[in-house]
Amino acid sequence: MTKPSQHAQDAHDTRPPPRPAPGPFPDELDVPYLDGEYEDGNALAGPLSEIFAVDLTAAEGRCTGCGTTGPIARLHVYGPAPGLVARCPDCGQVVLRLVRGGDAAWLDVRGMVSLRIRIEG
Repeated sequence: MTKPSQHAQDAHDTRPPPRPAPGPFPDELDVPYLDGEYEDGNALAGPLSEIFAVDLTAAEGRCTGCGTTGPIARLHVYGPAPGLVARCPDCGQVVLRLVRGGDAAWLDVRGMVSLRIRIEG
């Protein structure tokens, strides 16, 4: 008699897959966001100025959810704890997340296809 392969055992396992290890960004589904309780994207001006030398609130980002292009200042920003979460004003897609802790900052922009930054010169 042969022992079943590990793959065959996994196929019959009905347990849910393990959750990923916690990182700087909590699962956005675990954080309540109430309609109407947000600031505009200008709330990101101070925190982003600590990381970048240019004002990013005037930069234009393109949403991965609906394709809308617009300035960062137009995003709906929720926070402050555990960090700032900026959503597309048209479809609600999370566009940007910013978390600060200790001597580091984490910036997640996977909700943007691109970010156009004007450079003086």
